[in-house]
Amino acid sequence: MKKLILFFTLICALGITGCRKFLDKEPFSNLTPAKVFASANDLAIYVNSFYVDQTPSAAYLATSDNTSDYITGNTIPPIMSASTNANNAIADQALNSANSGGWKASWPILRNINYFLDNNTNSTIPLVTRNNYNGLARYFRAYFYYRMLKQYGDVPWYSHALAPNDNELYKPQDPRTLVADSIVADLNFAIANLTATKDPGSSTVTKWVALALKSRFCLFEGTYRKYHTELNLTGTASAFLNASLDASSQIISSGNYKLHNTGSPTSDYRALFTTETPWSDEVLLASVYSSSLKLYSSLNQLFISPTLGFRTSPIKQFINCYLNADGSRFTDKSGYDTLSFVSEVKNRDLRLQQTIRCNGYKRANGTSAPPDFGYTYTGYDILKYSLDDTKSDLSGLNTNSVPVFRYAEILLNAAEAKAELGQFTAADWASTIAQIRLRAGITNALYPTKADPYLTSTYFPNISDPALLEIRRERGVELFSEGLRFDDIKRWKAGQLMTMPYYGIYVPAMNTYYATNGDGVLNVDFVTTVPATTVKGVVYYLVPITSVNLTKGTSGNIHWLVNYDALRVWDDKFYYYPIPQSELVLNPKLKQNQGW
Repeated sequence: MKKLILFFTLICALGITGCRKFLDKEPFSNLTPAKVFASANDLAIYVNSFYVDQTPSAAYLATSDNTSDYITGNTIPPIMSASTNANNAIADQALNSANSGGWKASWPILRNINYFLDNNTNSTIPLVTRNNYNGLARYFRAYFYYRMLKQYGDVPWYSHALAPNDNELYKPQDPRTLVADSIVADLNFAIANLTATKDPGSSTVTKWVALALKSRFCLFEGTYRKYHTELNLTGTASAFLNASLDASSQIISSGNYKLHNTGSPTSDYRALFTTETPWSDEVLLASVYSSSLKLYSSLNQLFISPTLGFRTSPIKQFINCYLNADGSRFTDKSGYDTLSFVSEVKNRDLRLQQTIRCNGYKRANGTSAPPDFGYTYTGYDILKYSLDDTKSDLSGLNTNSVPVFRYAEILLNAAEAKAELGQFTAADWASTIAQIRLRAGITNALYPTKADPYLTSTYFPNISDPALLEIRRERGVELFSEGLRFDDIKRWKAGQLMTMPYYGIYVPAMNTYYATNGDGVLNVDFVTTVPATTVKGVVYYLVPITSVNLTKGTSGNIHWLVNYDALRVWDDKFYYYPIPQSELVLNPKLKQNQGW
């Protein structure tokens, strides 16, 4: 609804006369395609509906990684619940063919796009103009099918708007190869016909945004085919990896974008996610929010309120992946796994203090803001998307815009595609990964020559290439909680990561007050029972209880949702969602995904 408000506000912002012309259209019952698509202005109005339908919200972008390996919350992800015993407390949340969402609601979006493409034929409108809008429609069709392919695998491909009695409504799924090739064809058309003029507001789809989607999709598809050998498509993986690399290279060589870098490594990274006006030096496309248009999100509430949302909590295994500030590996340090929180976050990659609350963090009013154990289960408290001003905490008044595509991802895509193709060199490292690390204040970003044993033992036991391991580390750190992690897990065929225990900070001893902001302000005590006399500002974290303990009994790492560890079993069927049973009844030619 908020995006609809923005849509109509933008239309009327073009001018009262233009708005009146829109409102003065004939009644819908009298409209024909010839009347709806009579001018370039009509085309512009129609295609705005594509943005409304498919531009992801700030909340979606910021919380989609709640289904991933490096985040936990108030329950386990529905995809993992499907493997649990039917008698446990989360059985009703388990994903299955009866409650698999997204299928039925998606197809009207596609029909809207195809209807436009079928009817944008008015020869009085210059062909270059019509093709520009067709390019936009085909970008959004590619975006639509990319989402469907990721979620369901084989799906029916429809290139025209269907009538209620159309026989194609009841056709089976088309093979993955046809759908993927059709996505690429749509993106190539969009790239050839969309405007190449950079949008300084990062709110419209241009040639560069279409290239960014091609970079992302082709990397997904190329690596998916490489690692999912059961598809028997490994021979075609390189073509997609090369297409991803080519799309990334076009963006890089254009000079239109760069890493946002004002020379302030303590703030430049987080600024990408907390400012109202997107930083268009790096951000190609954003989900835009605006105080002037009264378009708000609830990001502060999602990451601060203990009663709203998932209570997103990063886990220790991932926090260990952040390098030291000098570029050395944190996990090479003796005793790294028993450091107190205040010690473990010192002298680290500066993105860490811009991603979670670390030593010395204060809100805009000057109050100390340590990790809030009334919110975080693990002791790691996400800061990345929250505004420092406390007024948004309870009112849903966030106006910070959130990137959909940004240049750092393009560099990461280029690096990974080259590494997967066996072409990655020290020069490539210097122009991609090293640049991202230097923006983060890492002083020594040298090309890796030895595989990190922590990454191989904890995350990727089948990867021995030192550079590829570091590229994957960098992707996790740089793109943390931006909605891409579960896609990465799926394309790498790394589903076992979803069973990783949910460890939190190291607790040296129970019944001891801790000041986890490094400023002496006490804020947490780990206890078996809450004392009769409490200290103001201190959260009493109860351990052990059914869902949490400390790994060494009265000390050790927080172990959250310990009661579900044995139940979280990965099944390869989870790489796809089930087709809803109701849809299989309506169309018997559809086949259920294997295992469901």
